[in-house]
Amino acid sequence: MTDSTTLTKFRGMDVESDISRTDRSSTTSNIESLGLTNSTLTYDGNFIRSAAGVCMTGEIVFGLLVWTLIGGTDYLHEQAMGWVMFVSVFYWVFTIILFLLYLTMTQTRIPQIPWKTLGVCFNGSASVLYLTAIVISAVSLHLANRGRYYFISWVASAIFASLAMLCYAGNTVVIVKSWRSKSEDTQDK
Repeated sequence: MTDSTTLTKFRGMDVESDISRTDRSSTTSNIESLGLTNSTLTYDGNFIRSAAGVCMTGEIVFGLLVWTLIGGTDYLHEQAMGWVMFVSVFYWVFTIILFLLYLTMTQTRIPQIPWKTLGVCFNGSASVLYLTAIVISAVSLHLANRGRYYFISWVASAIFASLAMLCYAGNTVVIVKSWRSKSEDTQDK
């Protein structure tokens, strides 16, 4: 063996293994400090059947319909429809993330986040911004030709945006009720 081969083997094996051991131990300590020691995800089938799960499923389905109906048209020429598209895509993506977090019960492993407050703020803001999107979508209907594809798609997107807003508002009410009932239970004790 030449010195360069030995040096390469030395660099490749020892240095990398020391680095990986160092990185793993620091990562493990960071994870343990957050209270995330268990790496298995659990599935909560009851969440989908709960009121919050049904609302979130409606939010995902109706939000998807809103942005796909608008995305299939030439909405870029109408700036107002860009706002409707932004609201629907933004809340659709974050609703899917929250849905997966609740479905896998990840929120129970991260107690540092006030999940009830997050849910109320998220769903409340979604309700308000979807309401603005509905109004903007309804006002923008006169820009499309009646009977044409754009007009039909925009009408349908306004209807589905209304349904999505009702789901977000309903989810807000469900979270507030569960929040109050748990705070009343702790006050009684």
